[in-house]
Amino acid sequence: MKAFVAILLLASAAMATPVSAQTSAPSPLLGSWAVDLSRLPIPPEARPKSVTITYSDAGDGKWRTNVDVIRQDGSADRATSTHALDGTPAPVAGNFEADTTAARLPERNVLILALAKGGIPASTRIYAAAPDGKTMTEVAVYFRDGQPVMRTNYFARVK
Repeated sequence: MKAFVAILLLASAAMATPVSAQTSAPSPLLGSWAVDLSRLPIPPEARPKSVTITYSDAGDGKWRTNVDVIRQDGSADRATSTHALDGTPAPVAGNFEADTTAARLPERNVLILALAKGGIPASTRIYAAAPDGKTMTEVAVYFRDGQPVMRTNYFARVK
């Protein structure tokens, strides 16, 4: 029984440690990703011209995230954050949806982001890179009229 408990404790500790701390191999999520506009679940006239997400290593176990949106009229929005991958809250600058984020990297190819605005939960985003590293999906979870909503967006690697 003691051995079983020890194994459970070791497994729990491994699961609680971000993958970036467990291995030196870089995450396939690092790089730039462009959303597939044709698959956005909104009418074409409401779609932006482009959405690009870039993840980069900021050192000290942190990532920098830049989200660039070019709207139909050509105006641009940029959200930026530098965050640890251990679930610690970090500020987000320039985002109309969020001013705080917390991130975890439970697997090399999976990033989970929790977003909040003014201390109120806004959404949870789960990003997963395909095994070949060429595509990524985003599942966004949020609430509309008190009901949970899940939206999936599809991205292709830019670089």
